[in-house]
Amino acid sequence: MSHDFDASAALLEQVNHALNSATPLRIQGSGSKAHLGRATAGEVLDTRLHRGIVSYDPTELVLTARAGTPLSEIEAALEANNQMLPCEPPHLGDGATLGGMVAAGLSGPRRPWAGSVRDQVLGTRVITGQGKLLRFGGEVMKNVAGYDLSRLMAGSFGCLGLLAEVSIKVLPKPRQVLSLRLQVDALHALRRLSLPANSGLLDLPGRQLIDWGGAQRWLKSDADGELIQRVTAKLGGHATCFTAGQAQPFQPLAAMLLRYQRQLKNQLDPQGIFNPGRMYAEV
Repeated sequence: MSHDFDASAALLEQVNHALNSATPLRIQGSGSKAHLGRATAGEVLDTRLHRGIVSYDPTELVLTARAGTPLSEIEAALEANNQMLPCEPPHLGDGATLGGMVAAGLSGPRRPWAGSVRDQVLGTRVITGQGKLLRFGGEVMKNVAGYDLSRLMAGSFGCLGLLAEVSIKVLPKPRQVLSLRLQVDALHALRRLSLPANSGLLDLPGRQLIDWGGAQRWLKSDADGELIQRVTAKLGGHATCFTAGQAQPFQPLAAMLLRYQRQLKNQLDPQGIFNPGRMYAEV
């Protein structure tokens, strides 16, 4: 308990210092997903000191852990009780953390059948842009108060607040599992396309791998990024670049959605200190 207080206090102190000095913060755990999104300048806030499983009751199918907890530690605890995470969040490197899993919102190949990372989040503790540590949601599946605000953190890439703690639902492991792994040469020019499942092969150069029953495509191509985004948008989808150093790695937002994104950012992080510009230059 004292470790939890000390670690939370240290995170709060760093956030409040940044607020007082108007210093942007670059939130990171192991850095396994640092190549996703736009480059962000700022003082590094390392979440890995704030780690450890807070509570885990296998009979309730709920686990609560601090954001800096390695996914491998969580998966080992679940394995010991013949349980697992519902989806298959990719680690993308050694030391991947629970906070990074939620912030990136990547759910793995089982998503269409098991749900997304967002679907598994029951509650969170978040340090806001006002320098307050707040709790949203609950630690049991029956408690749905504040559900949506907790789920907003999934896929937000740390732009809306600093995740301190996450409660997630877990599942019993099936009796038998068969996995197929395909080797990808490298992440260079690699793009993830989300599309209607009935979309045909795209008229784009390069190699395409169809996933999620057609709803997700992995495209390895040297085609212009804006062209790929236009082709994807015409089909009602969006494209994300998995290569570091891109000026616009995420699909551009429509004017109305960008306005909502700005309003949300202004409400939760009014000084704009959390990962400024990580997703979009305008936010």
